[in-house]
Amino acid sequence: MPVFVVHEHHATRLHFDLRLEMKGVLKSWAVPKGPSMNPSDKRLSILVEDHDLEYADFEGTIPEGTYGAGEVLIWDAGEYELRSGSLESGRIEIGFRGKKLKGGFVLARMSGKEKEWLLIKRKDDFAEHDFALKAEKT
Repeated sequence: MPVFVVHEHHATRLHFDLRLEMKGVLKSWAVPKGPSMNPSDKRLSILVEDHDLEYADFEGTIPEGTYGAGEVLIWDAGEYELRSGSLESGRIEIGFRGKKLKGGFVLARMSGKEKEWLLIKRKDDFAEHDFALKAEKT
């Protein structure tokens, strides 16, 4: 089963990076407000460059003067299943098996956009309508 990781990235601005193992790399989306377990939340997710699979375990500090400089923590990780769709179609249905992210999600490319997607929690037994994102480092 493929892996996923969500990095909490304390760069110029705090954001979260969702990474999915696909086709031998980690496909990556920057999620400015972080993932949500609330199906009412539609989280903007910007498709960014792929990362090597080894990056799934990375925690540490990216040095000043380097792109993405700042502290990186693993916010959540686990396995996922691709339920339907594809990157090419612009819609992916995913089932997460993490410590924080659980159950169904959709990643959907916004109409007319290349890199802008939405990350949306499915209404299922894991949905939390009063979900509040908590960063590991405050």
